[in-house]
Amino acid sequence: MPQKHILTKEGEKKLKEELDFLTHQKRAEIAEKLKDAISFGDLSENAAYSRAKEEQAFIEGRIKEIEDILRNAQIITDDGHNKKDIVDIGSVVVLETKDGQRREYKIVGKNEADPLGGKISNESLIGKAVLGKRAGDRFSVLTPKGETEYVVKEIR
Repeated sequence: MPQKHILTKEGEKKLKEELDFLTHQKRAEIAEKLKDAISFGDLSENAAYSRAKEEQAFIEGRIKEIEDILRNAQIITDDGHNKKDIVDIGSVVVLETKDGQRREYKIVGKNEADPLGGKISNESLIGKAVLGKRAGDRFSVLTPKGETEYVVKEIR
């Protein structure tokens, strides 16, 4: 059975844009690189040809990966499924630590996770722990740095 991939509408849109770019622009670029490299002759010692073939393999692999994700996607929408009083996938949460530090995260599926961009996976340590919580709830997460206690300050 194929694995379900959880995506927000935003994540689905970004993957579709990437797929369109790879299939229409990158494939054409690589075809041109291959054509140029072949024109140099002897492919067995042609570094440009080898690089173009490697790039082609990478692009085709990524295209297959995106197609699989989109084919098996479960799209999370804000159509009432995502209540604003309970943390769920698609929620934006503001968490506060004991020492008063605040962090804002959007809970997304693993394919959209970008911790530096404020998007954490529902499968991450904090993501798992915060799902189902309400504003005011406290929870602890054991991370490699030790145990950290959080309070849910806001859910959007």
